[in-house]
Amino acid sequence: MSKPATGTRAGEGRAQQACEEGRAALARGNPAAAEALAKKALLHAPEHLEALLLLRQCTKMRKGSDYEALLRRILQQTSDLQATFELAEIFFARGENDECAKHLRRALALAPLHPQAHWNMGIYFTATARPDAAEIHYRRIVELAGAGPRVANNLAECLKRQGKLDESEIWFRKATELEPANADAWLAWCDLAEERGNLPRAWELLGEAERAGGTTPQTRLTRALLLRREGKFAQAVELLSQGGGTPPIPNLFERGLCYKSLDRPELAWADFAQAKKQCREVEGHRYREGEARAEAGKLRQFFVRDRMASIPRAGVRKNVPQPLFIVGFPRSGTTLVEQILSSHPMIAAGDELRFVEWVARLSPRWLGSKFAYPECLAELSIGDNLLLADRLRDYYLGCARQMGILDREARFFTDKMPLNEMHLGLIHILFPASPILYVRRHPLDIVCSNFESFHPHGFNQAFAVETIARHYVLIDELVNHYREQLDLNVLEIRYEDLVAHQEREVRRMLEFVGVEFDLRCLSFHENRRLPRTGSYAQVTEKLYGRSVYRYRRYRTHLDEAAAILHPVLARLGYSSD
Repeated sequence: MSKPATGTRAGEGRAQQACEEGRAALARGNPAAAEALAKKALLHAPEHLEALLLLRQCTKMRKGSDYEALLRRILQQTSDLQATFELAEIFFARGENDECAKHLRRALALAPLHPQAHWNMGIYFTATARPDAAEIHYRRIVELAGAGPRVANNLAECLKRQGKLDESEIWFRKATELEPANADAWLAWCDLAEERGNLPRAWELLGEAERAGGTTPQTRLTRALLLRREGKFAQAVELLSQGGGTPPIPNLFERGLCYKSLDRPELAWADFAQAKKQCREVEGHRYREGEARAEAGKLRQFFVRDRMASIPRAGVRKNVPQPLFIVGFPRSGTTLVEQILSSHPMIAAGDELRFVEWVARLSPRWLGSKFAYPECLAELSIGDNLLLADRLRDYYLGCARQMGILDREARFFTDKMPLNEMHLGLIHILFPASPILYVRRHPLDIVCSNFESFHPHGFNQAFAVETIARHYVLIDELVNHYREQLDLNVLEIRYEDLVAHQEREVRRMLEFVGVEFDLRCLSFHENRRLPRTGSYAQVTEKLYGRSVYRYRRYRTHLDEAAAILHPVLARLGYSSD
């Protein structure tokens, strides 16, 4: 016997009648009655599409599993654009990026000329550190619907994050012309001026922001930052302490940096600790240690010498600049090394590139493998896949071309994505001949520097002292495994040696890379590029030694971290005093 249809004809009729009554109730401004009638219709016909759509239209339960289930039921029956948008938004809010992207891509396939579809995709790419991809969608909106103030502002931000600073200025100007009362646009433009070192212009733009929106925690933060850049640390502290109560998280970090500059380490540490506590308890930024250990375990198990002997490496594309990988734990000195090297005319700055991570994510699909990364890479050794290592390499280089990196006349471009050392095995497959500079720094200095800054790199490791230390040990063990099992083209650089013997270490790095020594690398602070990291201000100064062994000022707070790091400290010859 055939399976009976869902609902009877009579049930469908009653459901239809209830829907009509519900739409009439909604038109009269009575959403509660409309919602009750939609639910009544679904009792008669559980999958009645009009009832599902009506319920979505009038329901107040915009959050939670019930509403998510409602959207899924709708999309099982029809390609409803609004339901697709809303489901993507739910996943975005939960940080489930892969699911979010799937629905955003579906929305664009349904409505490629819909500005909202491009707007949502632009927001997603911006939030997931893909300003180059976000730029494409914001420009598409301009083509489809013109340049509104929000689009102009977001496009300016994307351009700024890619280092396209002059064009970013143009779009910030347009955003503020279109909406002069938008304080956020003025502040974003102010941030750009500050990062470029044009403090007088930054003060002017801050004034415009305050005229547009008054004094807010954000304008107070920006004013304090400008005061700190001018060395007026006490004034910045006084400003950030106004208003009573606990300052917002960014303001706590900024005040802590000011206290640090005033050589008041206990007050600085108290602000950093309070900021990190709020990050954990209010914003939910907790170390995903289980995921981190599982990922590292899979990488150690896969990348072993015997297996790698059978996996082909990609060839060298000789007609394009080659990547120069600068790896190291966040705040180890990788930005300084990149600023030094990119002062050389043969080395272009790529900055923090996520290309290796994207190759890892895409590789199972491209290889047609049922296994996840890294196990899917075993498919490269099968006879009909021998050329796919080159294809994965070309995807990486294609991303670099899209960002304009390959257009520069240089032999190398830098890739200093934090914690790229997790992917040294994949890098060895894609670019076996490329130089890798591994930057070391005293682990307790790294703990302190991570603790005094906000960044989510490394499975949210940076939001507690002990989790920074544990993640450092995990990554250190993984790097040691790679160096034992793979014949990597790697040179280790110590931050402390670079500070103490600048010319010697710079010559050593350039010789390893394979370019002639250039005096401009010793005057890296004159390099006019703007690093897109939190260290942008430091690397515009001459090399200084005040960050070496800075942990000693906070030593009373580091006993647990020192105990966790003891084996690493002993092996590397660093003291924990």
